[in-house]
Amino acid sequence: MSLAPESLAVPQSVISAEAAALAVRATVDKAAELGIRINVAVTDGGGVLAAFLRMPGAFLHSVDIAIDKAYTAASFGFPTSDWEQALAGDAALGRGMPHRPRIVVFGGGLPIRHGDALIGGIGVSGGSAEQDEQCARAGLEAIGL
Repeated sequence: MSLAPESLAVPQSVISAEAAALAVRATVDKAAELGIRINVAVTDGGGVLAAFLRMPGAFLHSVDIAIDKAYTAASFGFPTSDWEQALAGDAALGRGMPHRPRIVVFGGGLPIRHGDALIGGIGVSGGSAEQDEQCARAGLEAIGL
């Protein structure tokens, strides 16, 4: 059995470079308005880094946390803040999932959807989980989502 050439690949939408750049810029602007210093990352739908900005003075360890929040949101398709509820009803999942590499189970990561398509994730780290998510939402709003 062999596959027809058109069966070898499927079309996939991902965030554009222009949209990713606009989102990180707007996110940093929101952080400045809130008086916090952040790192912000945007990934494509596969979790690959598409854009990143670090504000001077933002926590160094927050670089990887922001990237991993975007990766987690893109790979699961829901906000990282939703993990608390998702893990609450399953003790084994609650013990295991937070220890998986690159999985972040606290707020600040949002999926990026265009219509029904999951095209990426945005992750922010440097403020409280609530501030991080507020900044991430500003990034999404800047690109019309």
